[in-house]
Amino acid sequence: MLKDEVNKALKIVQDGGIILYPTDTIWGIGCDATNTDAVKKIYALKQREESKSMIILLDVDNKLQSYISEVPDIAYDLIEYAENPLTLVMPGAKNISPALIAEDGSVGIRVTNHPFCQQLIQRLRKPLVSTSANISGHPSPGYFGKIEQEIIDGVDYVVDIDQYSTEIKKPSTIMRLAPNGGFEFIRR
Repeated sequence: MLKDEVNKALKIVQDGGIILYPTDTIWGIGCDATNTDAVKKIYALKQREESKSMIILLDVDNKLQSYISEVPDIAYDLIEYAENPLTLVMPGAKNISPALIAEDGSVGIRVTNHPFCQQLIQRLRKPLVSTSANISGHPSPGYFGKIEQEIIDGVDYVVDIDQYSTEIKKPSTIMRLAPNGGFEFIRR
């Protein structure tokens, strides 16, 4: 079943579509992080200002240097030892859609440990956009049953994994990381 869902989602994402999918945190809306048209579809669906950037997911930390100019050494330690899913906001974003890069040149990146996400990213060979499955300003859904119908109807594919779980998931911890290794928490 996992393999079938990865194959279906991969086709949609490769064709420039957007998907609704489970992650290691809350359900996400995603697309190919290098496809600006697809990224703009997500902004439109969420009714979100483009000045509010979205994060990207990677399957392994050794791909960080493909999307960040200078990865501080501490980033790898933080990812390895984080007890909860951790999003790192780092400057020097590259090789992704300009629509995902904040005004200061940064992007938020999380290395996911969710099997569906990992396999999709491996097959796509590109990062996956991940933003909460809600209209901007509305509460983030803790599980699939809490996702607004407008979001479900607005995506090109809804991944058929974990839809019946009522385990309440939380968004990731977000930490801003400077090239010199300095950091600050944005969301704990």
